Amino acid sequence: MDVHTIDCHYADLPKVAAAYLLVDGDEAAFVETCTSRSLPHLLGALADAGLTREQVRYVVITHIHLDHAGGAGALMAACPNATLLAHPKAAPHAVDPSRIVAGATTVYGDQRFAELYGEVTPIAAPRVRALEDEAEVPFGRGVLRFLHTRGHANHHFVVVAPNADAVFTGDAFGIQYPRLQSHGVFAFPSTSPTDFDAAAAHEAVDRIVGTGMGRAFPTHFGEQRELDAIAAQLHSLLDEHSAILEEADAADLQGPALDSFCQERVAAVFRDHVEHAGLTGHPGTALLELDIDLNAQGISFALAKRRYKRQRA
Repeated sequence: MDVHTIDCHYADLPKVAAAYLLVDGDEAAFVETCTSRSLPHLLGALADAGLTREQVRYVVITHIHLDHAGGAGALMAACPNATLLAHPKAAPHAVDPSRIVAGATTVYGDQRFAELYGEVTPIAAPRVRALEDEAEVPFGRGVLRFLHTRGHANHHFVVVAPNADAVFTGDAFGIQYPRLQSHGVFAFPSTSPTDFDAAAAHEAVDRIVGTGMGRAFPTHFGEQRELDAIAAQLHSLLDEHSAILEEADAADLQGPALDSFCQERVAAVFRDHVEHAGLTGHPGTALLELDIDLNAQGISFALAKRRYKRQRA
């Protein structure tokens, strides 16, 4: 099985978000779609591999966040024989993306949403297949296997391709921007809202390493071979993010004070990580600003959910 990495040029930035084209014999599958604006890059990679749109058997989304699945409807429309494979909690949103679109539009506004994501179109229900944990589907000369991996999102799974010695990890195995790998492995977890769960995220990392695959393909970004080193960094940083949540909870921080605390502490964690990696002053660290904001928001949101559950108990 051949794996082709496709730069989706998300938000007009190079090597930030990837999709992957899997080719085995006369069959093709896409893992991730990014946004509808990425469609020319996906179809271009398919043509470069010498395959037609009719030969695409599957379109796979690791979870429903729009930088992973926003273009699924457009890609499915272009590939008439494909079946969309999704987590059971993600599949309904692929059929009816209105709630996802409404939420993102509220955050970004109509104009910025259109710039980032283009059109998010529904997929006919008969073309969508939800896969349970450990499910396998035939592909080429082998199978693709799906493992549910919570922690970043409750509707997240990863895709194991034994014939490629590969696991496609979405956001469950962190983020590794190529620009920041010049001094060795530089990985960090994505704790963005709304489903951050540190314990589940630790389990997901261990489960990915436990597949025994020699290559990981995170959506952000590209092939990774140092799985043990990446896992060690992710476990350490997940512990630090979890400690921020626990400290904020113990201090009974609320509202803007909670948000400011999480922002400052997460930024400090990233500064330490950058310094330890020898990347202080590296221009690529500008990429981390959005991730710091999202990780801080995820901790605040997780604490709010914890407190709500305590009040209901």
